[in-house]
Amino acid sequence: SFTDSPVILKILQNWVPRVSHYFDKEHYTYVGHQIVIQESIEHFGAVVWPGALALSQYLESNQEQFNLKDKKVLEIGAGTGLVSIVACILGAYVTATDLPEVLENLSYNISRNTQNTNMHKPEVRKLVWGEGLNEDFPVSTYHYDFILATDVVYHHTALDPLLETMVYFCKPGTVLLWANKFRFSTDYEFLEKLGNIFNTTILAEFPESNVKLLKATVREN
Repeated sequence: SFTDSPVILKILQNWVPRVSHYFDKEHYTYVGHQIVIQESIEHFGAVVWPGALALSQYLESNQEQFNLKDKKVLEIGAGTGLVSIVACILGAYVTATDLPEVLENLSYNISRNTQNTNMHKPEVRKLVWGEGLNEDFPVSTYHYDFILATDVVYHHTALDPLLETMVYFCKPGTVLLWANKFRFSTDYEFLEKLGNIFNTTILAEFPESNVKLLKATVREN
């Protein structure tokens, strides 16, 4: 199912040299906006991973192909919030989700980088993969145009609930964009499972960073 050949890209050094002396802040520029991200050393989800840089860069450069303006966008495993902030700058209605312990830092980054602008106000919500999906995000109310996920696949035990979550939110018409660093056999196994369920295309590869960016959509019978 991986027919089209992906474009080969390099993650650009989009971050700005640090002006502040704080070790925990990273400065980026996307879509003409300066974005300041506070990382947290306590949590995996609170560091900017390469997949987030790859997807942010791709969304910025492919606005015609993936026009996020006024679209409903859900990010799962939003981490520091960089991708959600970029989607917000591109005009989307964004819901950024992650585990409870990550939400404080995520909310801080998102509000700090999107306040005082004319963007749609993003929402930050708890989402534990595979848990309470029907209760928290009932299908009757929630339909997303785009599901964004970056570096959600690594050595962890929640891969089946993650896949279940992707399947739950991917309705006909929804586009899932998933960027990930591929290191382990489990990463490729997940990719294979995804390809068995969805129409899957590799849009771009960033070989220096071992990142692949995939697009997946529901198979319509």
